[in-house]
Amino acid sequence: MAGHIDHGKTTLTKALTNVDTDRLKEEKERQISIELGFAPLHEDEEIQISVVDVPGHERFIRQMIAGVAGIDLVILAVAADEGVMPQTREHLEILDFLGIRNGIVAITKIDRVDDEFTGLVKEEILEELKGTIFENVPFVLTDSLSGIGIEELKQLIIHTLKEQDTRDAKGAFRLPIDQVFTVRGQGTVVRGTVYEGKVEEGQLLKIMPKGIETRARQLQVHHQPAEAAFAGQRAAINLSGVSKEDIERGGVLVSSEHFSVTKIIDVAVRMVGELEHIIKQRMPIKCHIGTAEVMGRIVFFDRNELSVTESEILCQLRLDEEIVSKRGDRFILRRPSPQETIGGGWVIDPNGEKYRFGQKTIEALSRKKEGSPKDRIKAALTEDKTLSVPEIITKTSLDELTINKLLKEEDFLSINSKDFTLLGIKEVTEEEIYDRLKEFHLENPMKQGINKAELLQAMQKNYPKTLVEFVLNTGIEEGTFLRKDQFLRNKDFYPHIPKSWQKRTENLLAQLKKDEYKVKQFDEYYSAAGIPENLKGDLKRFFEDQELAVPLDGQYYWHGDHFRGAVEVLKKSTAAEFEVGDAKEVLGLSRKYMIPFLEKLDSLGITRRAENKRIWI
Repeated sequence: MAGHIDHGKTTLTKALTNVDTDRLKEEKERQISIELGFAPLHEDEEIQISVVDVPGHERFIRQMIAGVAGIDLVILAVAADEGVMPQTREHLEILDFLGIRNGIVAITKIDRVDDEFTGLVKEEILEELKGTIFENVPFVLTDSLSGIGIEELKQLIIHTLKEQDTRDAKGAFRLPIDQVFTVRGQGTVVRGTVYEGKVEEGQLLKIMPKGIETRARQLQVHHQPAEAAFAGQRAAINLSGVSKEDIERGGVLVSSEHFSVTKIIDVAVRMVGELEHIIKQRMPIKCHIGTAEVMGRIVFFDRNELSVTESEILCQLRLDEEIVSKRGDRFILRRPSPQETIGGGWVIDPNGEKYRFGQKTIEALSRKKEGSPKDRIKAALTEDKTLSVPEIITKTSLDELTINKLLKEEDFLSINSKDFTLLGIKEVTEEEIYDRLKEFHLENPMKQGINKAELLQAMQKNYPKTLVEFVLNTGIEEGTFLRKDQFLRNKDFYPHIPKSWQKRTENLLAQLKKDEYKVKQFDEYYSAAGIPENLKGDLKRFFEDQELAVPLDGQYYWHGDHFRGAVEVLKKSTAAEFEVGDAKEVLGLSRKYMIPFLEKLDSLGITRRAENKRIWI
């Protein structure tokens, strides 16, 4: 919901949604919007729609830019009694720079003009909109207080959004943060519009550009609890392990490190229709990209100043702080003093370098702008992580011969007979597997590793199974990961007993060893050592995995040394075949221990039972 101050955006939002988006005390007092307001408009089995009410006053342009980033449809509110005003035009230019083409004009406050004047107002507004992105959009006459036109506008919004393409949720998750706050008993919460991909409860995330690791503890979409949030949705995410002070507006929540953290970006820029001041080489600028607002300088390579509006200009932004960006991201440029919007454009390359002044650089930027075949393949793989050649053809419109030639270069990896990925994606996937294993080891220090099936299931939320299998197999071959049976662990991890329980565990094993073959029930050793009930299961598995204690059955365990000693003595003292009596005579044990011991030998494949005899294998 965009438009000039006091043209009825907030009132129109309330009429459509029954939500007052002016939340702050000072907003109520001054009757203007300062921060972004959000209100759910409609939800059915096909679609969810939220209205973003952006501030109209020129001082709050930066909040307005943060609000429109990631928006699918704009309602331009124009008051019938005032018509198109300065901020109306500025909002239109910003929307144009941000690449937003889908719109509706809502002529508000029609109660303030008579019926005869309404037609003249409409003509005047449409005349003002000629030559802008809103020249041919539909319009609706509204009065928010009486309800005139409100239902018509609502149905037009729903119909328009259902007709347009849905956003792609396949890529890596990215959410530029525009609000950070704390909820009592819950911790830190961030809000923003999901630019791309999806996020799920429990997912590991990073706050960029700081690189802070966190986890999505809980999600809300449209103020309702949700298990996942998708591209285009407004989401609130409760984060674990971070404080409000760790995060600021302008940060970006991501699920992948494929997004570049950068201070130098190559860009294609268009300037506003009428420049009031000359734009000079290396002039300070304020760049609004996503929800970030960063100071920097504009660097030209074919001029030293710009005084008249031209078509697209290829240049560079050198920023004072790091931002998170990727090719195709839109931005707005503002002059810090006097404050005014001077232009906007899109990112050609987020990883720009310092180039020489001259036409050669412009030509290089032009080639980069068009995107080389290799760039296009890399962009497609970055989005989907793995693709076959036919899929790459569909994504890039390149021919098969060119694709096959480029896929032989070192940037690309063949992961099976048909699918390809990027070396960088393989490295990121390996890092996430390592991090997941590390977290599992910290929580389960006595377990020998995570079950492979469990790891695959967790990783498949963000990575194709074929890619995870390839990275795992490669990592095992290279020694990054170790596998025993179905369990996986990091190479630098070894199962161990937590320090706080080492002494009591040592006492338990010492007593078990002292009792030799005539042991008590194992639970009695736990009780005597003072080991709590909740640790018994993990300890038993640890003892068995490390062969410190061997279960004869569910009740009796022998110390590992005694078990192995008994096997060795019995094998030396009997023939290839032996009976229970032979074993009793050698070991001197009652049937209470002897029968479970022999059955254990059978289950381990050390012996094989044949009627009343055992045969050594």
